[in-house]
Amino acid sequence: MSTHRHCVITLLVLVHGATIGAIQQHPQMPPGMTHEEHLKQMEKDTGLKKRGAAAMGFDQEKAAHHFWLTPEGGAIDVTVADPPDAASRAQVRAHLKEIAAAFASGSFEKPFATHAETPPGVPTLQERRVAIRYEYRDLPRGGRVVIETKDSVARSALHDFLRYQIREHATGDSTAVRPLRAR
Repeated sequence: MSTHRHCVITLLVLVHGATIGAIQQHPQMPPGMTHEEHLKQMEKDTGLKKRGAAAMGFDQEKAAHHFWLTPEGGAIDVTVADPPDAASRAQVRAHLKEIAAAFASGSFEKPFATHAETPPGVPTLQERRVAIRYEYRDLPRGGRVVIETKDSVARSALHDFLRYQIREHATGDSTAVRPLRAR
């Protein structure tokens, strides 16, 4: 192969690699959003992940959050992205066990630390904590906190809290109330 052709091929490979790297570092701008709004959103997301890692005790890039609204209340799932990652799975499970106990006692310090604000519904969840049951369960790739209440005011506050989590964590989860078994 000629030196010129080799240089051209090498240059194309380098440009292609740089383009792929740039795409991975800078997510596509959502439709209807200005460049400045997109940069601000990316900065917010970076802060959320950094604060979340500190508050939750695991790398946010290694796990996925999901939030479910149910007729009985809802659920919070966190699962590891890489099933053999036993260390992250253990960290996720420890965090969710802590969350179930903390929420049951009326403490929502970790969501505040993660989001740098009090999520909607928290004051009502704290006031009505005795009417709400939080139960931790293992999942094969992480864990789940099932939240149930017969108190309609507490359930409405919980749904506000979970919808906020869906929006802030950009999970894409449905905000509709559906049975958990349909997930």
